[in-house]
Amino acid sequence: MADGFEGVPSTTLADLLGRSGVVDGGVRALWEGARVAGPAYTVRCVPGDNLMLHAAIYRAEPGSVIVVASGDEEYALAGGNVCAVARRRGVAGFVLDGVIRDIGEVREAGFPVFGRGVVPIPGTKERLGALGEPVRVGSVTVHPRDVVVGDEDGVVVVPAGRAEEVFAAARARLAEEEGESLDAWEASHRERIERALAERGFLE
Repeated sequence: MADGFEGVPSTTLADLLGRSGVVDGGVRALWEGARVAGPAYTVRCVPGDNLMLHAAIYRAEPGSVIVVASGDEEYALAGGNVCAVARRRGVAGFVLDGVIRDIGEVREAGFPVFGRGVVPIPGTKERLGALGEPVRVGSVTVHPRDVVVGDEDGVVVVPAGRAEEVFAAARARLAEEEGESLDAWEASHRERIERALAERGFLE
């Protein structure tokens, strides 16, 4: 169940899931305003090689977020044409533990890519990795069909088995926040902070 997560901020999901669901900050939006949400299609590439990602764009279902583990920051996993084809085939975006190139083309096309950066040299297409297996991306293990949400604050992975529960909790939290004024938030926040200080012996 990934429907509806498009409107849920990564920060809300991180509050609900804790650190275990948050991809480390090195994997970030590669152009301003990028946002993605959808079920994971997992890929493992051999460092320096991008064959399996290029294969994945023809196999991932429309709406999928292609999530790639590569552990390499020296060779690009994809470029402008690969991103354009993925977008045309309905792929929602990429989340890469690696780098891409042609960022100007990707940004202009509006294709969401999250990764560790940009480099101009492409990887080879010679070595098999894996498709559809659990992968480790930025300290988080991602399974096929897990819900992946990325925005300007980072990337969060919601386990598929908890998607319905987490989505309901996120909607409830967002509704509560929308109905709360800044004055009310400040009063509650200050009370909580002062109580925490007092419990730790800080009485100034």
